[in-house]
Amino acid sequence: MQVDYVWSFTTGIPPTVTSTDPSNNATSVALNKIITATFSVPMDPLTLSATSVTIKKGTTPVAGTVSYTGTTVSFAPAVPFDANTVYTGTITTVANDGTGIPLASNYVWTFNTGISPTVITTDPANSAIGVSITKIIEADFSVPMNPLTLTASTFTIKQGSTLVAGTVTYTGTTATFKPFSILTPNTVYTGTITTGANNLVGVPLATDFVWTFTTGQSPSVITADPTNNATGVATNKTVTATFSVPMDPLTLTGSTFTLNQGGAAVSGVVSYTGTTASFNPIADLLPGTDYTATITTGAKNVAGVPVEANYTWSFTTAVAIPPVVTLTSPVNNSTGVALNKIITANFSIAMDPSTLTATTFTVKRGTATVTGTVSYTGTTASFSPGADLLPGTLYTATITTGAKSAAGVPMTTYQIWTFTTFAGSEPVVNYTDPLDLSTGVEINTVLGANFSQVMDPLTINASSFFVLTAGGISVSGVISYAGRTATFTPNSNLLAGTTYTAVVTSGAKNTVGTPMSKSYTWSFTTRSTTDAAPLVDLKSVARFGIIAGVGVSNNAGSSEIRYMDVGIYPGVSSSVTGFPPATIVAGAIYAADNLIPAGTPAMLIQAKSDLAAAYQFAEGATMPAPATVAGDQGGKTLKPGIYKSTSTLLIKSGDLTLDGQGDPNATWIFQVASGFTTIGGAGGSVILTGGAQAKNIFWQTGSSAVIGDNTSFYGNILALTSITLNSNATVVGRLLAQNGSVIMTDTNTISKP
Repeated sequence: MQVDYVWSFTTGIPPTVTSTDPSNNATSVALNKIITATFSVPMDPLTLSATSVTIKKGTTPVAGTVSYTGTTVSFAPAVPFDANTVYTGTITTVANDGTGIPLASNYVWTFNTGISPTVITTDPANSAIGVSITKIIEADFSVPMNPLTLTASTFTIKQGSTLVAGTVTYTGTTATFKPFSILTPNTVYTGTITTGANNLVGVPLATDFVWTFTTGQSPSVITADPTNNATGVATNKTVTATFSVPMDPLTLTGSTFTLNQGGAAVSGVVSYTGTTASFNPIADLLPGTDYTATITTGAKNVAGVPVEANYTWSFTTAVAIPPVVTLTSPVNNSTGVALNKIITANFSIAMDPSTLTATTFTVKRGTATVTGTVSYTGTTASFSPGADLLPGTLYTATITTGAKSAAGVPMTTYQIWTFTTFAGSEPVVNYTDPLDLSTGVEINTVLGANFSQVMDPLTINASSFFVLTAGGISVSGVISYAGRTATFTPNSNLLAGTTYTAVVTSGAKNTVGTPMSKSYTWSFTTRSTTDAAPLVDLKSVARFGIIAGVGVSNNAGSSEIRYMDVGIYPGVSSSVTGFPPATIVAGAIYAADNLIPAGTPAMLIQAKSDLAAAYQFAEGATMPAPATVAGDQGGKTLKPGIYKSTSTLLIKSGDLTLDGQGDPNATWIFQVASGFTTIGGAGGSVILTGGAQAKNIFWQTGSSAVIGDNTSFYGNILALTSITLNSNATVVGRLLAQNGSVIMTDTNTISKP
């Protein structure tokens, strides 16, 4: 029987593509990329050609060369790929391995070429104006660029159609064009970066990037002081010119800022601050004389642009009108003058404060000179003796011809007057708080009476010091005495809109038992119910002009605290330094280690406790709703209210004006989370208008406060840490520091608000 013979066999395994470069779905592929595909086995090179290996853009084949080495086929495009474009690679089944076995199916993959780089910022920016004529121009790219493609031909600056000569450099992602010479002022320039600029993978900008900028205009003088054709100018005038833009200080000198009298140059010193140049003559100008000031084109702004033309203006100094003293206090031949009297003289015209000193304003007892400090405000000069005058004594006050008006004209003769101090031995009330006939008094006020002599505390009691309503009803309260001041603290708030009468009777006696010769009576009226509620209650700490935790110092100069006390707790007496030359007018110093007067430590503890409570109240006040403020408040005008800063607060670029809007009870609380600083120079002072009063202003400061040089400040500072007064700073208010020190740097004045 015949049987069939059967057998089996296996054909070869088809080759496969194991990898491609770029891989499937790759992005940002270089435009000059050579495309490769690697097979699982060696292939027949004759089956790998431009027919079986293709790259297409959409349906359009890309021209190129196919080569094969090892197990890798390569496609080299004849020209670079297009940017930001999808390409498709295909290897067909025509491709066979060395045994003639083809791919099982066509192998297809795609890739995306790189995105064109872009210019993301330029300096100067597009359409920028006021650009410095020494500007170096920069362009910043979205990706790193090929430095070789950023040259003077791909990065250009033109003025109109004229190329600007310069050098191009590249670092990081920034190209820089540095002109060989300065640019022309007030001129439009065009910057261009062409498509010749490529990124690191060869992708160029999609289109030329073009922008413009304009160089700075010539600066100008916008104001001059004195103004053009001004008359009556002070002979000690400093001549100033304020510019439209900040200037280069090195270009403002005695050759570019001049002052002339006719054809003669005036000698002087030129300085510059902010936007203002100053010419300070070395000697006073002549009275009734014409002067001409000039700013030349040598003056340049910070961009190097000069003044377009010389700026010239003229003025005439004041005719020499000598000042005279119109009123003195005490008047000539006065008797019974208080021992703590501050001697004053009022002038017929404004004076030069620098000419009113302890040399030109003196007080003498016979031939002995009385030590004291001289100050000047408005048209009034004041002499504050360093200690109480002697009783029943003749004194002579003199103002010499060294005192000059604001125009620099001296007095023609000495002003001399005499007075005799109070000769009696009985004590008197010097002043009260509130003052007699005061209105708008806070309903939580603490009353005070300051005596001419130290009193016997046992005689300061409810029989000798009491308060009555208009209807004769007694007000209950607590009476205390320290230094030379008696205080009456009502047990509850006074009635709003009510007139009260306070009385200190002849039952009050000094330490040797001498009573007052007669009762002292004064009255005041509390604020009405329609007034804003009081915001901060200082209570017993209100008696202090300065209170500190660890130290009070007067570093230099004859500083003065007027009609308020100085306290330190837990610090001791040795931590209060610089007194004298610092003086306290109608007040005293109290420290934790004082045993006399009795009860001082307890009084200080209570004052510090009241300060802490006032600080916490000010910090947490929310009615009316606080307005948020930040940074420099210089140049602003603020109405009454609460102002809250979550960080530091400054008064620097101008003065801060507080406008009471006609309300004498207008109140301000500044809640400052961190430090508070005023900086003298272009401003830095606090100005009060519209009936605003320093006693109603509270500066709660979360750390420390600094009051700047030569500034005027109003209000009560409640600082958690310390307070510093810089040179010649004056304060109408209180410096109340809970934990740190209070420092007076040089010649400061603190007056009762």
